[in-house]
Amino acid sequence: MRRELRTFRSVLVAGISVPAFLLAASSPGNAAEGDRGGRQPALPSYVHGGAWPTSHLQGVTVDRKRGFVYWSFTQKLVKTDLGGKVVGTVEGLTGHLGDIDVDDRDGRVYGSLEYKAAESFYIAVFDGRGIDRVGMNAERDGVMTAVHLDEVAADFTADMDGNGVFDGDTAATPDHRYGCSGIDGVSFGPGFGERGGRQTLKVAYGVYSHTGRTDNDHQVILEYDIRSWGRYARPLSQDSPHHSGPDHHDGKFFVHTGNTTYGVQNLQYDPYTRNWIMAVYKGRKAGFPNYSFFTVDGSAEPVRGEIKGQPVPETGRLLTLRDAGLRDDATGIRGWEFHGSYGFDALGDGRYYVAEGRAVEKDGVVQQEGEIRLHRWTGETPGPFAPLG
Repeated sequence: MRRELRTFRSVLVAGISVPAFLLAASSPGNAAEGDRGGRQPALPSYVHGGAWPTSHLQGVTVDRKRGFVYWSFTQKLVKTDLGGKVVGTVEGLTGHLGDIDVDDRDGRVYGSLEYKAAESFYIAVFDGRGIDRVGMNAERDGVMTAVHLDEVAADFTADMDGNGVFDGDTAATPDHRYGCSGIDGVSFGPGFGERGGRQTLKVAYGVYSHTGRTDNDHQVILEYDIRSWGRYARPLSQDSPHHSGPDHHDGKFFVHTGNTTYGVQNLQYDPYTRNWIMAVYKGRKAGFPNYSFFTVDGSAEPVRGEIKGQPVPETGRLLTLRDAGLRDDATGIRGWEFHGSYGFDALGDGRYYVAEGRAVEKDGVVQQEGEIRLHRWTGETPGPFAPLG
C-alpha cells in the first residue's frame, strides 16, 4: 500500500508531541489523503450507532475509503455513514456475532460468529457494498457467507478429563483445550514479527474464566490466509450449520497474560505503532495483574516455548508482550487499564476510534446503544489513549 511522504510540524498537546496534521485531520472540516491519491471522507470526532433491541455492542470497524462505519450488536450488523445515518442492517442472526474488521481492498466485513450449542464457529463475511437497506436477512438476502473454523471447534469440544463426555458451554469443567470458549477478536494485519507484506486474518479465542485451572492463562490467536477462502464460503443455514472451511490454520500463537474473562474481545493491528492490541474483560485469578488491555510487540518474532500450565507438557509459538505500560513485578506481565472491549479501531495515523455501549430505554423497550469517539495515542499509564475533541 503506497503512502505519501509528508513534512509536518509537531504540536505539544498535554505534554505529548503530536504531529500537527493529526490534529487537523480530527476536525470534521478536513479530509485525509487517500492511499491512492484521492480524497477520503473526513473523520468526525464522534459517531452514534443508534440503539437496537439486541445484545450489547461488541465491535466496530470503519471503512475509511468508502465512508462507512459497521457496528456489531451480537445479533445484528449495522451499517451507518460517518454522520451516524443508518444505511442498512443485517438481521436474523441467532448466534453471537463478535468483533469485526473490514478488508480495505474490497469493503467486505469479517466477523467472528459462534453457535456453541451446535459446536460450530465461523468467520462471517459480509458484502458491505450490498448492505443498502434496513432489515436485510443474513440467510436469504445474499450479503453474508460463512467459513467454518475446524480448529476452534476441536479445541472447544476437547474432552480434557478423558471421561468420554463433553460438558458443553460451561466454564465449570476441565474440558475445553486452553479454556477455549469459542472466538471473538478478529483483525487483518501482517505476520507476527513482520513490518509489512501480505495481510492475513488473525482470530482470537474466547477463554472461559476459571480460577481453579492453570491451562487457561494464555490468549490464543489463529492466523489464516484468506486468499483461498472463496472455495469455502457458503451461505449459512442456522438450522443446519455447514462445516465448510479450511482443514488447517496458517499459524497458532500464544500470549501469556493470565486468565481473562472470555478472552480477547477486540483484536486490532495498529499500523501506527506496528503492534497488536488486545482488549479484554479483566480476569479474576489471584497472582496475576488482571489488566484489561494488552499490546503484543509486532516487531518480535514468535519463539518456540512452553505453553505454561498444560496437563501434558506442550510447546507452541509464543508472542511477546510489548515492553511498555504497567508491569507486574511478580509475573513480568505488561499491560494497561483501558476500556476497549466494546469496540476499537486503529486508523493507522495515531488516531483510534474507541466504542462505548450501554442499555437505554426507548418507548418502554430496553435497547442497546453504541457510539465511537476519536482518541489519540499517548503511551501513558495506566491508559495509553486520550480523547480527541
